[in-house]
Amino acid sequence: MTRLDEQRALVALGCRVAAARGLVDGVLGHLSLRVDHERLLVRCRSDTDSGVAFTRPTDVRLVRFDGTAGAPGELDGYRVPNELPIHVETLLSNPAHRAVAHLHPPAVVAADLAGIAIRPIYGAYDIPGAWLARGGVPVYERAVLIRNARLGKDMVAAMSGRPVVVLRGHGITSAAGTIEQAVLQAISVDALARMSLRVRAAGGTLRDIDERDWDDLPDLGSGLNSEAAWRHEVARLGDQPD
Repeated sequence: MTRLDEQRALVALGCRVAAARGLVDGVLGHLSLRVDHERLLVRCRSDTDSGVAFTRPTDVRLVRFDGTAGAPGELDGYRVPNELPIHVETLLSNPAHRAVAHLHPPAVVAADLAGIAIRPIYGAYDIPGAWLARGGVPVYERAVLIRNARLGKDMVAAMSGRPVVVLRGHGITSAAGTIEQAVLQAISVDALARMSLRVRAAGGTLRDIDERDWDDLPDLGSGLNSEAAWRHEVARLGDQPD
């Protein structure tokens, strides 16, 4: 297996993990991974597409930033996402971004439409998620299909340098240095949205955790926050396409 094959498999795995967590449904949503300064691997669609939950490595194609094939035959039988500019503009905005996940988590969309911001309402329940929320999760307020560079740049501007942005009436974009981190960030934001909706539904009031608690919410390291967390997500899949 070549390095490119391994990367295709990882992007496909990320798609299946996101679907298993309910962050996407049907055929909508896609992940990408930067390969070099002008190409990325991105989940594409074919006439035999069965949905994001069943993404295969062969569904992940090498594409240039302008949407053309990144190598001969790469787009034979496949179409790039309409919202490829989400990936391209996010990757171009920050060299540290190598992976982008554009997903449609219903709880995040519902919370935003209800006027509920993603805030650090809990602590040790999910420490990485709490720190992510503490830094802020901005909102891009247009509920549009982001299918050109102008809208992609607008979304990136709304992102304001943060790793995740909520797209009103649409979904989220999560950017990171790895596919694993991009998906795990999305899972954390979804968990915060779900908890916020449950608290509100129970008649409770949302409030941030006490400022003094942050000193006792340490970074437990990538071994737990990323590696172990990702192993768990993969294990939850069971038998899935290779």
